[in-house]
Amino acid sequence: MENQVTGVRGRSPRAVPRPAARRLPLVVGALLSLVAGLWGALGLLDLAVPLPRTSFAQQHGPLMALGFLGTLIALERAVALGRPWAYASPALAGLGALVTAAGLTVPGRLLLTAAGGWLIAIYITVLGRRTGRDLTVQIAGAIAWYTGGMLWIGGRTVGDIVPWLAAFLILTIAGERLELARVAFLGRRASDGLVAAAAVLAAGAAVSVWWPEPGWRLTGLGMVALAGWLARHDVARRTIRGTGLPRFAAACLLTGYAWLAAAGTIWLAAGRPSATGAYDAALHAVFLGFVMSMVFGHAPVILPAVLRIRFPYHPVLYAPLVLLHASLLLRVAGDLSGVTPARATGGVLGEVSLLLFGGCAVAATRLAGRERS
Repeated sequence: MENQVTGVRGRSPRAVPRPAARRLPLVVGALLSLVAGLWGALGLLDLAVPLPRTSFAQQHGPLMALGFLGTLIALERAVALGRPWAYASPALAGLGALVTAAGLTVPGRLLLTAAGGWLIAIYITVLGRRTGRDLTVQIAGAIAWYTGGMLWIGGRTVGDIVPWLAAFLILTIAGERLELARVAFLGRRASDGLVAAAAVLAAGAAVSVWWPEPGWRLTGLGMVALAGWLARHDVARRTIRGTGLPRFAAACLLTGYAWLAAAGTIWLAAGRPSATGAYDAALHAVFLGFVMSMVFGHAPVILPAVLRIRFPYHPVLYAPLVLLHASLLLRVAGDLSGVTPARATGGVLGEVSLLLFGGCAVAATRLAGRERS
């Protein structure tokens, strides 16, 4: 049976694979990072919630970007490489996030940065098997993780390394989409645009170390250019007219590209935003609107491959996707207008959408089983 999203031959829908139990602790580490990050985010919204550790709020960004997402990305790469030593990267990321959440800042930074360096080693090993522009862009993303971590260890604040965290996630995702576009017979000249936009984004992160204002603007320019290229060349433009999982994934991708463009526009116009509202709006547009949309869209394909569990598509998955974008619209509107209740309500609903996606994933499995019966 051919997978409708990736185009590769897979198992029959009736075959239930045996879960990869040895990988579950790594996923648990990622989920604990997510819980700590979301809990801390409630404190940042000025809600009266008890915080077991102030580090939950102070390290909210790294817990989400490196602890949760970094662990999952590194785990996916380790599974694809198939070498036991590669699992050190997600293990270091998960452990680093938990240590950071516990308030041990310096050891946490060292572990999270080491995870980024180990991910670079994974990509270098892959280079021995194949080369390609898509792989180059993904390696640049891993280097951004490691560089941001080194700056963090060196005393830079989380706010200072935001362009590096953004570059890590954006370039990783862009490289993956370029790989799919290449499989779909995208011409080399067309891929020049993505590589150039990725270079601008990476250059912006580098410039931000010494000149924050022009660096953030250049990063924003790269984000807008990448969003435009992806919206123009991604296979999602065709699969959005399909049905089932391909259409759901395309809806996630295309709405995510819109949020990436919105965040890039704010950074391009404002540089490193001095106003709290603009800073918060742009930050969550890229890390929540863009990145989490990508997670929603890829999860039904990636999770079965990584954990060997069934994750069938069901229309119920649209519920958390709609809530994610509706809540983010409310939050951004509250940020830019200075209406604090709207910002807080949007923030809480955004967290609910992430938890709802997990619940809908379980529901999709059961509903699909009943319908098949």
